Amino acid sequence: MRSLLAGFTTRGTSFLAAGFAAAVAGLALGERDLVSVGALLFVLPLLSALAAGRARYRLSCVRQVSPARVPAGHTTRVTVRLENVSRLPTGLLLAEDAIPYALGTRPRYVLDGVERGGIRELSYPLRSDLRGKFAIGPLDVRIADTFGLVELGRSFATTTTLVVTPRVVPLARTMIGATWVGEGDGRARAAVAAGEDDVVPRAYRDGDELRRVHWRSTARYGELMVRREEQRWRNRAVLLLDTRRSAHAGSGVASSFEFAVSAAASIGVHVGRAGMDGQLITDAGAVTAAGMFEDVLLDSLAVVKTSRGVDLSGGLAAIRASGGGLLIVVAGRLSAVTARQLATSRRDGGPAIALLLAVSTWSAPGGRAEDPAAQPGPGRELDGTGQPDHAGEQPGGQRRAANDAASRTAAHAETSQATAILSAAGWRVITVDAGMPLATAWRRVAGTDIASRPATVSDMPGAAV
Repeated sequence: MRSLLAGFTTRGTSFLAAGFAAAVAGLALGERDLVSVGALLFVLPLLSALAAGRARYRLSCVRQVSPARVPAGHTTRVTVRLENVSRLPTGLLLAEDAIPYALGTRPRYVLDGVERGGIRELSYPLRSDLRGKFAIGPLDVRIADTFGLVELGRSFATTTTLVVTPRVVPLARTMIGATWVGEGDGRARAAVAAGEDDVVPRAYRDGDELRRVHWRSTARYGELMVRREEQRWRNRAVLLLDTRRSAHAGSGVASSFEFAVSAAASIGVHVGRAGMDGQLITDAGAVTAAGMFEDVLLDSLAVVKTSRGVDLSGGLAAIRASGGGLLIVVAGRLSAVTARQLATSRRDGGPAIALLLAVSTWSAPGGRAEDPAAQPGPGRELDGTGQPDHAGEQPGGQRRAANDAASRTAAHAETSQATAILSAAGWRVITVDAGMPLATAWRRVAGTDIASRPATVSDMPGAAV
């Protein structure tokens, strides 16, 4: 019985009940006028349901999200175009567009009615501080008749995808824009110094193409010589993002992992717009997808999550198979063994830079590493004035604080060791703490003003060691 009355409002149900009762009473009393009134009351809701039913199946819905890809923290606008393609005008319309909970409350609209062939546009903004891919829709429409007797619902099947990418920080144009890409003055000087006809050959290897054989050098050296491949690092970048859960700390948007994702997105967009081809690699391996590098990069990083991996073996294998290029690494906590493996993964002597995150600064309150020397030692508790409080000693809390301080100290020493290993292998390395802007870190590690030695947290004014 409830299913039969599902489309009727309280008023419509009352009309049906009153009409039925009046008709039965009229028949019992022999009052034809009462029967007529009861029949009218009973039929009116049915006719309203028929009219509303015809209108609800003749509506079309088109949704547009502009822009469809937006960085986290920015606003996009959703426009829903609702058209009545039936021959009859609709009654009162109640429209509600379904959106994920993370994007806010569902927008609701009340429309007095849409005339035959009429169009209504519903528009609302969306903003998300969380990256990801979100399905917008479907649109739910409830149609009410003029008398308020019937309210029928319809849900359109179409949805639209909104891609919220990591925050992209504008980076200064550094030596990547000239020397590393092989453009501008750096490229001109190289062409003048070498000349277009100068060739540096090498010995023939199995698999080399015969069209690359340099016959003049072959006659000179008495063995088959081929032209060297041009340095691919001038127009190619390989970006490795460390997604290991064990290599990061913190939670939510303030975690070191989210900073690493934003850094990878910013650097990838920067080198892509500098005219370089790129490839994204994680600790699980290369990210393979069709499309432009910037599009693939942002779409992949919008949904990337931490992995359960314990090393970078998959990513290092992908680097070796990539064919060389400018190598850029954004890594969390690195052990000495992993740092040595990473240092030897570079091919062809191309440039390599690394942003190592001082993960311990993300685990400390306020995003700063605590000074181990300032931690209360055994038998000491700090009161509200910062002085030892012997009255409120809590051995369990002291042990936890001491363990946390020891862990942060060990993590800092491990990061310093990894920095030294990569620096000794010719990498440009910078250690980034939670308080250092990405633009500053990039300028110091990739800019022409950086010294040959690695820039670490100790080089930054006011940075915690």
